[in-house]
Amino acid sequence: MYIFTKAKLLFYTILFLLPLFLHAQIQVGAEQFNDYLPLLKDKRVALVVNQTSRVGNVLLPDFLLSKQVNVVKIFAPEHGFRGNASAGEKVNDSKDLATGLPIISLYGKNFKPKASQLKDVDILIFDIQDVGCRFYTYISTLHYVMEACAETNKTLLVLDRPNPNGFYIDGPVLEPEFKSFVGLHPVPIVYGMTIGEYALMINGEGWLSQNMKCSLQVIPCKKYTHDSMYKLPVPPSPNLPTMQAVYLYPSLCLFEGTVISVGRGTAYPFELIGKPGFVEGSYAFTPLSIPGKAEHPPYEGKECRGFKVTHFADDYVKLSKQLYLYWILGFYEKDTDKEHFFTSFFEKLAGTAMLRKQIMEGKSPNAIQDSWQPGINAFKKIRIKYLLYPDMIKDDRDVHVR
Repeated sequence: MYIFTKAKLLFYTILFLLPLFLHAQIQVGAEQFNDYLPLLKDKRVALVVNQTSRVGNVLLPDFLLSKQVNVVKIFAPEHGFRGNASAGEKVNDSKDLATGLPIISLYGKNFKPKASQLKDVDILIFDIQDVGCRFYTYISTLHYVMEACAETNKTLLVLDRPNPNGFYIDGPVLEPEFKSFVGLHPVPIVYGMTIGEYALMINGEGWLSQNMKCSLQVIPCKKYTHDSMYKLPVPPSPNLPTMQAVYLYPSLCLFEGTVISVGRGTAYPFELIGKPGFVEGSYAFTPLSIPGKAEHPPYEGKECRGFKVTHFADDYVKLSKQLYLYWILGFYEKDTDKEHFFTSFFEKLAGTAMLRKQIMEGKSPNAIQDSWQPGINAFKKIRIKYLLYPDMIKDDRDVHVR
């Protein structure tokens, strides 16, 4: 484990606490309605939204309808419009009972809006809270929405929101052969960009099919910087209910490509790690099927032993600005059936075959993270072209202010 001296710990604590005092002043893109309402006048509007899409405490569809905006339909990502579908659960088309608007799922029969579904649309609005992690599927939904807009000559308006993990960059850059819905682009696991900046990068780097360009406009946040420790007002998905889970998610999600549970089906998803029969663990938990959150999770009804790692969110991730690899290395080392420790999903999450190989070879966390640096440094040169906000850049494990 990394050791911090008292002086260094105090320095990093002050560095990260200061932005908290500015948090109350941050205004998300959806709250800049004077900037975007004129763009919607006399337009037929479709929304790509979920439970995080709010103006204050009001859902964006309700807000826009109250302003006499002609909203014609809603497109919903993974977890659905209300955010109550389990991870990986296919979501069917439906109707919003509150507004009567049709809801078209982008995590069911199709990931991309069909041309026929956009015939009665002039402009689309994308307003979804992201968590800044490559395998979190909202950025894949963003990609396919942009592609659909490019194919049908529609405009996409992104209402930007802060990235709660926007204060660091880490992880292997995805290699093309591992492209999937949990990783479409050559970016690190943690990429340090808001959803608006990411959309600009997708467009600018020609990552859409056939190098198409989407007609794109971003409404930025106000008084946000990448070192702002932004507390999410609404959980972004059913299994990230706390800020600790949000901070731990980039490190713990790799376990979903192994035989280790991350606490789905408990009160602490993405704050627990363990499995049945693990004798080293100091914490016991039993996953249960929870409708709308974790239906039939791994090891349902079986006691798992492992660890509750909640405190590492504040004690390590926010201070070191790195993925924490000791857990996965330690679990692999102690596992009695190493041949079946990994699943085929691991490479899709990691974005590379090298990480599994490094873990199996017993490489140290420092050695593994050092191997990522050339890819990260190349990505930073791309990333910097699309930043909309002041940035804290980590180079060679040091913090520099640009």
